Amino acid sequence: MFYFMILQFFFIRRRLMTNSTQISYFMFAAYFDTGLFKHLCFLIVMFLYMLILCSNLLLIVVICVNRSLHEPMYMFLCSLFVNELYGSTGLFPLLLLQILSDIHTVSASACFLQIFCVYSYGSVELLNLAVISYDRYLAICYPLQYNTRMTNHKVVVLISLSWLFPLLAFIVLVSLIVPLQLCGNIINKVYCDYYSIVKLACDDTTVQNIYGLTHATLGISCPVLLICYTYIKILKVCFSGSKQTRQKAVSTCTPHLASLLNFSVAACFEIVQSRFNMTGVPNVLRIFLSLYFLTCPPLFNPVIYGLKLSKIRVTCKNLILNVGC
Repeated sequence: MFYFMILQFFFIRRRLMTNSTQISYFMFAAYFDTGLFKHLCFLIVMFLYMLILCSNLLLIVVICVNRSLHEPMYMFLCSLFVNELYGSTGLFPLLLLQILSDIHTVSASACFLQIFCVYSYGSVELLNLAVISYDRYLAICYPLQYNTRMTNHKVVVLISLSWLFPLLAFIVLVSLIVPLQLCGNIINKVYCDYYSIVKLACDDTTVQNIYGLTHATLGISCPVLLICYTYIKILKVCFSGSKQTRQKAVSTCTPHLASLLNFSVAACFEIVQSRFNMTGVPNVLRIFLSLYFLTCPPLFNPVIYGLKLSKIRVTCKNLILNVGC
């Protein structure tokens, strides 16, 4: 109810701003003329997008249709793969259009929608990784009580909360920048960014900065603290447990740690780009850093989990062989 009251307030505020000029489109300044390589760049980006779609869809289908994979860990992984599709789809279709276009513009409504998709993707990703770490903590530290502690109802609640909170939070975030009167329309990136819009504002942006900083602090610190706590407990059990316990921990936690490290690097790139002046950095490197956040985790996660988790690897292999036959 609180979120809807806030949304209603800003909708009314926007309608009352009849004397202010609203920007109808934005221009991306980070693109550069690739000349004859335009279509090659388009094909490379299209290939990456199709690879992300196919690899994540494959694992989602494998988990959903195979009853032996209807376990909490695989349900959490399925949520993670769905988020990879969601985040990459928030970037690639518009990116592909911009690569082929000579004028790199986007409508204001499409820009705000992309901001919502990109930022909610990042928050859902971190929460999913935190939930997976909690699941591994229960499986390793309380193996005999795992089934009673991680029930189907609890799985549904954890997945729902990992999606619901970010979506609601970023509805508010976007509603804070929609009514702003802007003094420019140039974004120095290859996709729309919250702080780029805030920097263009003629209005006072204290509320937007406070909300963004508060949400970033809580949205990052809470999942990170949970992940640190669970892995401290897992390490204690591994050092004091048997060799079999250590092997189980390594086999199930290695892909999660690799995924977490990859996402952390990507998130750091995005935060640095958003908060600091990057004009001294070469344009190609800036574009790479911008795209890393929405390209590498969606590419990396299905590969690392598909290869490291034997149940998924064997099921995928059998499915591909059956389709081929």
